[in-house]
Amino acid sequence: MIELLLKGGLSYLLGSIVGSLIVGRLKGGVDIRTLGSGNAGATNALRAWGRRIALWVFVIDVAKGWVATGIVAPWAPVGVLSFATLADLAPAAPALRAWSVPVCGLAVMLGHIYPVWFGFRGGKAVATFAGTLIGIGPLLLIPFALAWLAAAVVYGFVSLASILGALAVAVTLGVSRWQPHTPLATYGVLAALLIVCTHRSNIQRIRDGSEARAKRLWRFGTSRGAR
Repeated sequence: MIELLLKGGLSYLLGSIVGSLIVGRLKGGVDIRTLGSGNAGATNALRAWGRRIALWVFVIDVAKGWVATGIVAPWAPVGVLSFATLADLAPAAPALRAWSVPVCGLAVMLGHIYPVWFGFRGGKAVATFAGTLIGIGPLLLIPFALAWLAAAVVYGFVSLASILGALAVAVTLGVSRWQPHTPLATYGVLAALLIVCTHRSNIQRIRDGSEARAKRLWRFGTSRGAR
């Protein structure tokens, strides 16, 4: 349990390194939460600062998700634990260690959403979630990307595309034989619920008809549908 708490804590602190807020400080103290939609994510960075800066924001947010599940989760911090507790601790039991990926994945996402370094006001963790998938297995990006692109083209809403992409991953982990199955399936469901939760305001705006569309993608979909 101590090992999971340590990994979860490190992942949360890692998640609190929010790309758009760091870039904003480097740009002279600009807080992206005061611009555009107010979201501290790559999409709002694209609207506010353009493609080049948005790309760096995206890379930072994806990278920390990958580090959390690809490096921190499989790490065996026996020496650190032994020093901290002044006792010789064996590695966590395999059944318990199997939950390292869900713990680290959710923790890094929560760090992005509620960053301790930035007043607990961050982004919506979609790019960070994508990064955790790379750490688990890059093939998981396929259902996410396909669902995201299809939804963006058909409906034009980036928020809805992100939600459906996360749900596609949850279904994939639930029906596949990806091991360890129960921890990963649990992660898929909880991560998808977290993505839905962070997009509550977007869902309400879609229902009200006031949500902005990704016009280029949506026009592509509507033009094909009109043929």
